[in-house]
Formats: sequence, C-alpha cells, structure tokens
Amino acid sequence: MMAFELNIDGLVGPTHNYAGLSFGNVASTGNARVTANPKLAALQGLAKMKALADLGYAQAVFAPHERPAIGALRELGFAGSDAQVLARAAKDAPELLSACSSASSMWTANAATVSPSADTADGRVHFTPANLNNKFHRSIEHPTTRRLLQAMFPDENRFAIHAALPAQMHFGDEGAANHTRFAAAYDRPGVAFFVYGGSAFDASRPAPKRFPARHTLEACQAVARRHGLRDDAVVYAQQDPDVIDAGVFHNDVISVGNLNVLFHHQQSFVDQPRVLAELADKLAVLGGEFVPVEVPSAQVSVGDAVRSYLFNSQLLALADGGMRLVVPEECHKTPAVWAYLQSLLASGGPVRELSVFDLRESMQNGGGPACLRLRVALNDAELAAVNPAILINDTLYARLVGWVEKHYRDRLGERDFADPQLLAETRGALDELTRILCLGSVYPFQLA
Repeated sequence: MMAFELNIDGLVGPTHNYAGLSFGNVASTGNARVTANPKLAALQGLAKMKALADLGYAQAVFAPHERPAIGALRELGFAGSDAQVLARAAKDAPELLSACSSASSMWTANAATVSPSADTADGRVHFTPANLNNKFHRSIEHPTTRRLLQAMFPDENRFAIHAALPAQMHFGDEGAANHTRFAAAYDRPGVAFFVYGGSAFDASRPAPKRFPARHTLEACQAVARRHGLRDDAVVYAQQDPDVIDAGVFHNDVISVGNLNVLFHHQQSFVDQPRVLAELADKLAVLGGEFVPVEVPSAQVSVGDAVRSYLFNSQLLALADGGMRLVVPEECHKTPAVWAYLQSLLASGGPVRELSVFDLRESMQNGGGPACLRLRVALNDAELAAVNPAILINDTLYARLVGWVEKHYRDRLGERDFADPQLLAETRGALDELTRILCLGSVYPFQLA
C-alpha cells in the first residue's frame, strides 16, 4: 500500500485584511491598517497550490470561513438585522468588528493537529481542531473548522474528527504549527514531536517576558492521549522563550520537519541537545535515522529568520530521498538568508532543491508557506476516502481562479467591514464554493 503526504492549503478568504490582531506576530502588528488586496492574496495562494501539484505533490484546498462572523457579534450583544449588527459594532466596538472580519483561517497550519493511522491506537487518522484560545479572532474558528474537516474526510471508519480541546488558557492549542512527525516513511510508525511555549501548571519552567506563550504542554499531552499515541513515540519540547519574545510566535517560524529531517535554528528549543538526542533515539527504535539540519546563529540571526520566514517553509520529499525547501520571496531579499540557502544547496545535505514563491499578501499579515498548509500523511486507501472535489488539478485550479476573479475585491480596509454588501458578497461566494468543493452546508448562514 502506497503512502504519501497530502498538503492542504488554506484558500485566502474574501475579507483578507491587515487589522494587526496578532500580538506577538511582528509582521501582523507591523502592517496594521495597510490596505489589503484579497483577490491578489487568494490568487497568490492558488498559484502555490497549483505549482506544487504540477511538481507531483498531493495538494488539496481548505475553504475559508464566513466573515464577518455575525453570530459571534450577536453573542457579544449586538442585535437587530445583520446590517444593524454591523453598523452597531462599527460604531460601538470597531475592534470587535475587525476581529470578527479576520480571514485568519487561511493559515491552516493552525487548523488542527493530525496523527496518521500508522501512529494511532485505533488505526484511524485523527484530527483535533485547534481551539486557538490565545486570540479572540482565532478562537471562533474551530466549530467551522471541524465541519469542514468532516466534509473533507467523511469516512468515520478511517478518519476521527474530534472537537477542540476546552477553550481555556490551560489548554491553549495552536494546532500543527507546533507539531510535526518523524518517520522512516509515511506509512511507518513515527515519532510525534510536540512543541509548546509554556506550561499552565508548572511555573518553574522558563517563560517569555514580552509576548505570550500561546501553546501549552498540557494541550500537547491531551492531544497525544486523545489520538492514542504511544508514550515511547512522543517527544515534547519547549520553545526557547527568548525567540518567542523575538517574534517566533509558533514553532513553525523557527523549525520545520518532514520524514527523518528537521530543519531548525540553533536557538529553537530549551535544552536543544537533549531534544535532538531524544528524537534520534526514539526514531532509531522505529527504524529511522534522524537527520537534523541546524542553522547557526552566526549565519542567520533570529531576527533575519523572523523577517524572512526562512523556517516557515515547506520541506517536501523528493523522489531521490532528498528534500525540496519551499520558501517565500522574502528569503531572496534577505542577504544573510539567501547566502545561507546557497551554501545549504551546495553542502550535499538532504535539502537539494529550492522553490521560491511570492506570497506577499500573506507574508505581510505574518504567514508564509508553512502557515498556509496542513499536512496529512495518508495511504492510498485513505486518499480514496477523501472528498475528491478538494484535490487540486488543472480543472479545479481554473475554476477556483475564476471564482476568485468573480467574487473578490481588490482593495479592502477596516471601514469596509460595516458594509452589508461585503457580507452579502462573501456569503454568495461561499455558497458557490461549497458546491464547487462538494462540502454540503458547513457555514452558519447555511445552517440557520
């Protein structure tokens, strides 16, 4: 039975904007109130999906969420018709209207944590949608995320789609942005690698001073138990709190892994030598040889890593056993990073090819190639059980490009959120999208 990795990219939503909502994400706050181009953002993301599908990678699309989130505004006390809710929120609490209009679901690395069937006790692929409890605008995502996952992976005999963890700070869960998996092959049992920012119950652990530690050890442990992972095949590591304070809000801003390779910065984890040794030992028991590629601080500073999103890259397997590194254009524009990448390609190590993409609209909001995608290791029988309408091919790509061109605005600012016409445009677009992707009724306006 064949096995491979399916990359599921978030389709940027019609309300893509720069409201600067993500404290701790330097790019997000630094570009607050810049006028956004939702159409360009969506087309840039689709171009990446199509290019990787053309290279032979299994590629799928994750639909955006309904925004503005009228239901969330009603829960916060705004009443009346939809137009009245928007008008009252714009007048009395514009910051809440901005939060409820965010297109942040585009970053599907935060959608869920995924464990493949080779690792789980019941032999199913397990998904736990992230509660994203640290930021209000993201904490409202998980109910729709779960419905979307259920529509994408409908076979309950092969896929388990859990509810999110309790929406409370002790179990702050940021999804696959803080999780990866190492294995000799996608269908072989692997080692689950969970990275957390801090512990809710153990105050003795080091903690960042400037920015919040969004993901907790307790959330990692709960997901591992829920997915039926073996204790001897799990490694927990704490992010270096100093790099969190430097803008590394998720682990995927400082490291990325695939199969047996970990591409990471010298300052990624607390007690880093121990973490790497534990990963090597546990993977060796499962028949794999762990290959760490550590980037020295002397060659790439943490600041340059954050500015360029070097580590918010995709590490994709090549047929010859090597790896392709997918990076944003900002890496090319950062001299120290680009020089390092040239030396990396010439080193004879596992990273043998480099692909560069223009994702400026996403990058300005603090999300690069890795933020945009959720990885799911599948065997061919499981792939056959996936909703086929979400898989990128020439036909679907052309149809989605036409859909974006038809429905998206090319300029969007905060004042537009109160426009009832934007809500009507978004709902009309999403209603059409659910038919294109054969999702059924997944949005609140469809379920009302």
